[in-house]
Amino acid sequence: MSFNLVDVGIENWLLYGGGVFLLIFSIAIVCFIRVSGKHIEREMKKEGILPPHWDSVMGLRYAMYAIVIVRNTVSPVSLVNDEAILRHARKKDRYLAAFYLVSGGLTLILATSYYFYAA
Repeated sequence: MSFNLVDVGIENWLLYGGGVFLLIFSIAIVCFIRVSGKHIEREMKKEGILPPHWDSVMGLRYAMYAIVIVRNTVSPVSLVNDEAILRHARKKDRYLAAFYLVSGGLTLILATSYYFYAA
């Protein structure tokens, strides 16, 4: 029995692609939190700005940090301190934030496509 890539259906391509992008997204999460998130919070702590009290366990603030960094504007209403985040974000933080959001978006698109296509 030979294995031919043409015989592999679209369901399998979506499944394998989703798995690969899930792995890449996991790496992006770890890199962004360990490098950018910790740097931003350390610099904010030096100014006396504490992390949001509503996010003590889940770590949802890091996704909001990434969105603020990629958007590069101060929102009039925000759950995090946009000015401080933008003030302390470095160039590599912008790259890591973009990598984090793009890989998460692609993972979500592939997983949703697989769900609806294979159903």
